Amino acid sequence: MIKPYGSDELNPLFVYDSEQHHRLAAEAEGLPSLLVNSAAAANAVMLGAGYFNPLTGYMNLADALSVAQTLHTTDGLFWPVPVVNRTDDIEAIKGAKRIALRDPNVEGHPVLAIQDVEAIETVSDEQVAAMCSNIFRTEDPEHPGVATFNGLGRYVISGPIQVLNFSYFQQDFPDTFRTAVEIRNEIAERGWNKVVAFQTRNPMHRAHEELCKMALEAVNADGVLIHMVLG
Repeated sequence: MIKPYGSDELNPLFVYDSEQHHRLAAEAEGLPSLLVNSAAAANAVMLGAGYFNPLTGYMNLADALSVAQTLHTTDGLFWPVPVVNRTDDIEAIKGAKRIALRDPNVEGHPVLAIQDVEAIETVSDEQVAAMCSNIFRTEDPEHPGVATFNGLGRYVISGPIQVLNFSYFQQDFPDTFRTAVEIRNEIAERGWNKVVAFQTRNPMHRAHEELCKMALEAVNADGVLIHMVLG
């Protein structure tokens, strides 16, 4: 099996060790809390599951701007879009070096992750517009992506995170949600050496099915991984 992107081993940020997980959950209850927006919560899930390997947390402003403009972090890591935790609500976490991130999408707002705060930076309207222009190729406020990005907040909170749960995904999609760790483990358990992967934004139709079959036969693969980006 090929190495994960950017590292020799997969680096999921979910805390799998039960003793450490319990200790962090108890610590989180005494930390300053931030109710993150849905975009930051989704980023935490992706970081926790190992999909954003080798990132260790949320990007700072310099990295976010660099990724949007050049598709690389300031250290040269190729990355397609900024992975950020932006907010307008920093009063409760001012001066804090470690904060609890709470889930906006689950009743009761449980702790989703703990973040070490390396910096809280102000992002200007001009910088947001520049990122939108580079990411979405438009600054049209009616564009759904632009509208969401514009509303994420004026402060960028950067730093590494430790993830404590996967939000609602395991409960709502128990038969289909898989972390990167689980996917790689299942491929290994099946004894597959060559895999065709297909990602679709909508339910598969016959043309998609035929495309997967053609790819499977063309490279003599052992199996197909189907990744559907659905709501």
